[in-house]
Amino acid sequence: MEKLHNPVLFDESLSYLITDKSGIYFDGTLGFGGHSEGILKMINENGNVISTDVDTDAFNYSREKFKDEERVKIYNFNFSQIDLISKIESIDAFDGILADLGVSSFQLDNIEKGFTFRKESKLDLRMDKTKVINASDVVNSFSEEDLSDIFFKFGEENNSRKIAREIIREREKSKIQTTLELSSIIKRITPQRFQIKTLSRIFQALRIFVNDELNVLEIFLKKSIELLKKNGRIVVLSYHSLEDRIIKEFFKYEALGCICPKDFPVCKCDKESRLKILTKKPVVPSSEEINYNFRARSAKLRAAERI
Repeated sequence: MEKLHNPVLFDESLSYLITDKSGIYFDGTLGFGGHSEGILKMINENGNVISTDVDTDAFNYSREKFKDEERVKIYNFNFSQIDLISKIESIDAFDGILADLGVSSFQLDNIEKGFTFRKESKLDLRMDKTKVINASDVVNSFSEEDLSDIFFKFGEENNSRKIAREIIREREKSKIQTTLELSSIIKRITPQRFQIKTLSRIFQALRIFVNDELNVLEIFLKKSIELLKKNGRIVVLSYHSLEDRIIKEFFKYEALGCICPKDFPVCKCDKESRLKILTKKPVVPSSEEINYNFRARSAKLRAAERI
């Protein structure tokens, strides 16, 4: 399984993250253990890694992978529950916090996961299968306006209303239950040269909505800064503009001191700068990495240090 997912910007992530070889590090998107394994190789016998992943397959695989490694603790929680995990482990603060927000190649290529529009599978798109609503529920029950809003807001799809209208028309004939059923509807009303990008946007939008990904990211970031030691690092890898914008703006805000209007003679907000941004521009994969792993092409890494 781990061969199906090569961690993107692997060396760059760890070089920003690791500051204390005896430190405690949080890997919020464990996957198949690539980053956690890398952290273990860079820390000493006194260091620890706390890792979590909501995907049950990834959790079970990594639990077996690290079963003999005493420096690792693994949880089957969403990374936004970093505060709960820290309490369970009696950890006041971490030396480094890492999150790789990408969908793994295993998830994309595994038919049972239902993440790809290229193969026939149930229209699901849930990372956490305990969530009540899946993508099929959304497509078959939401109004045209709501579907259009989802496609535009989370997929940045300009033809969102047209696609939503066609979905409504088709679901009146029969329920849309599989990835290829949805794909065929979209293809029928999309010029061939735009089909792949359009399908990518629609499936991305549904996945983000079903998993509440942007809200979860914001919660994670807010909790993480409270759980970073002084001089500790936070490193986040994102794969589309919506995520990157949230990370960029959060880092920017936390790097600011006073935010009072300029005409205020004395600061009344009492805001203090809590982060030092380490990446003025996001770090992106080299052409060599993209040639090796084409899915890395959209990755952006941002890092900051707790003041």
